[in-house]
Amino acid sequence: MIGTIVCVDDQAEVRRLLGDVFRAKGGNVVSFDDGEDAIKWLGGNEADLVILDLDLGANRRSGIEICKAIRARLPDLPIIILTGHGTIDDAVAAVKAGAVDFITKDPYLEDKLEISVEKVERIIKHALDRKRLEQENKELRATNERLRKAAGPRWQIVGNSPPMRTVMAKIEKVAAVPRPVLVLGPRGTGKELVARAIHMLSPRASEPYITINCAAVAESLLESELFGHEEGAFTGATKQKEGKFELADGGTLFLDEIGNMSLEFQAKILRVLEYQRFERVAGSESIQVNVRVIAATNADLKQAMADGKFRPDLYDRLAFEVIHLPPLAQRLEDIPVLASYFLVRFRQEVAGITVKEISAEAFDRLAAYDYPGNVRELKNVLERAVYMAQGEVLTGADVDLALPPEAQQAPAPGTGFADDPRLPLPERVDSFEAWLCKDALERTRYKQKEAAQLLGLTYDQFRQRYRKYALGKE
Repeated sequence: MIGTIVCVDDQAEVRRLLGDVFRAKGGNVVSFDDGEDAIKWLGGNEADLVILDLDLGANRRSGIEICKAIRARLPDLPIIILTGHGTIDDAVAAVKAGAVDFITKDPYLEDKLEISVEKVERIIKHALDRKRLEQENKELRATNERLRKAAGPRWQIVGNSPPMRTVMAKIEKVAAVPRPVLVLGPRGTGKELVARAIHMLSPRASEPYITINCAAVAESLLESELFGHEEGAFTGATKQKEGKFELADGGTLFLDEIGNMSLEFQAKILRVLEYQRFERVAGSESIQVNVRVIAATNADLKQAMADGKFRPDLYDRLAFEVIHLPPLAQRLEDIPVLASYFLVRFRQEVAGITVKEISAEAFDRLAAYDYPGNVRELKNVLERAVYMAQGEVLTGADVDLALPPEAQQAPAPGTGFADDPRLPLPERVDSFEAWLCKDALERTRYKQKEAAQLLGLTYDQFRQRYRKYALGKE
């Protein structure tokens, strides 16, 4: 029920009726017979609703005028206008003045007020929801701005560790130089982000940025994908097609996983890099382009050259600048800002996410895993943990549930089963089992059915161990 209601009517019996109706519903009613007195009161007090008579008597401002005056000072305060003989024109004027409803005084006034107040409550609820969402969006924008500053200008490379500062410095330095760049690093470290950042910081930023994953295209089709083909070049080639090099003319072409190319195809790429010319498949016309190539791979190209699997002359041509992306294990100090960034993005992309912040314990658990999949794997772990979490703060237990089995936290010292090998085997087994049950309870916030499922036990089997080891929440 709405808290404080201001009732303005020149008829005492109407004011009494309104007071009885709203006090019976638990409201606080303040009554006036003059609109000017109500305006003065509202200048120093808060109200949740105003009930205002249309005709306040001779030589007084009308309810419409009082409504406009209140609305000018308090634009969000709901106002309902009453009248004993309303017309359609009066109703239109009331709505234009800012009233949320217009009610005729008759024997059904109490019922009408009930319906109208419910409508006002819905309006207030929607307004509060809107303010809450606006505040949350403001907080998210502020967080995004902080992360943007930590991530560097105009790109989404997050991190402020020494290795990442070195990467960013190289990006900024080489971006303006129209020469190839080679980006090396393990999977999931963000090689494409580096390529895109170089393009966006270069004079070619307004020109095309084209990408292709060379490992995802069969060798027999790669030539057509990169250089295009003429009509009839092969079965299914029903029309001429432009390749990636032609589409990237004037801009940047990102060749991901270039280490997967055959030596024969590497020679074709080298020729295009040298002369910026090529022919479409089954074509005779030499096509001139102006394309900056950025190549990336997670392969060890030095070893590949030693093994005769990668052309040294192609490496030399690509390696005008080489940017090495470190694995996440070498930049653990970036995990908090990365996790916070991914949380903000996940909340923006997915409705209904309850988690708003990450606890220190959760940060510790995130940093304790070595992430063979690097930043991409951290993002997946963080999103799974947030998706499964129940509260507004992500906990260490939430993170544990999202980590792969091999990363689950090892049994803590002091559980008895491992600390003292002199203990009899049955006692050590019981101690281990008790710890496992206790750990499952903590991970599931003491929900016994979920703990049983986590351990692969039936509810009855878990209850037996719950009683046996006295696992009630301390």
